[in-house]
Amino acid sequence: MSVELNHRITGDGPPLILLHGLFGSLENLGGIARRLEDEWQIHALDQRNHGNSPHVDAMDYPAMADDVIAYMDAAGLEHAALLGHSMGGKTAMQVALRAPQRVDRLIVADIAPVSYPPRHDAVLEGLSALDPAAVHSRQEADKALAAYVELLPVRQFLLKNLERVPAGEESAGAYRWRLNLPVIEACYPKLALAPQGDGPFEGPVLFLKGAESAYIQEKHRDEIRRLFPAAELRIIEGTGHWLHAEKADTFAALCRRFLKA
Repeated sequence: MSVELNHRITGDGPPLILLHGLFGSLENLGGIARRLEDEWQIHALDQRNHGNSPHVDAMDYPAMADDVIAYMDAAGLEHAALLGHSMGGKTAMQVALRAPQRVDRLIVADIAPVSYPPRHDAVLEGLSALDPAAVHSRQEADKALAAYVELLPVRQFLLKNLERVPAGEESAGAYRWRLNLPVIEACYPKLALAPQGDGPFEGPVLFLKGAESAYIQEKHRDEIRRLFPAAELRIIEGTGHWLHAEKADTFAALCRRFLKA
């Protein structure tokens, strides 16, 4: 059953839906939204159990694709271009495979339509071990998380999900997670799976790969071609999995060229 997704609409022009990755929110693609909103109407969405979207017990790509299609119905979008990063890329691919008539063009950032082995065990362990109500500052939370996650930029990204309980609510002023962490952890095996469809998506698709990232590999080429026969691949040098943040201008320029083709 679909849920009503939190969203932000900016710009004017043909609709472009942005879908963030695991542990993220619509803010993660904000730099790309700002670079493209001069020619497109940007619909940035929080996926279920993330950001300010509802917390629910089910979480897999068919359900998340249904959320996007329900959002399009509610927003009056008969069709739109989709851009998704990582988990959001899999959601976008699932939408295209399930409802190809609703997708004009598809941009998939640093993820392939395949199943992956677990990659976030340490992150999930660290987030689960951190009791947000017991910490008194972000610095204290960062110190606790550092025992599980070595890289500071990754910890900073994860801790964007730490928020203060608003005044008027129980435990006001204390920290809490915006993420529905128990469900994300329970459903993580489903999030590692490949998107599924009855047949290929024949429309134009752009895969963007960070040159230093291993998420899209040569061995994935056949599956990409099987599901997305019109796909093209562009590699952004000097970037890893966070290519949209590390080289935002290059990323946005490639998206702009593809969307206007």
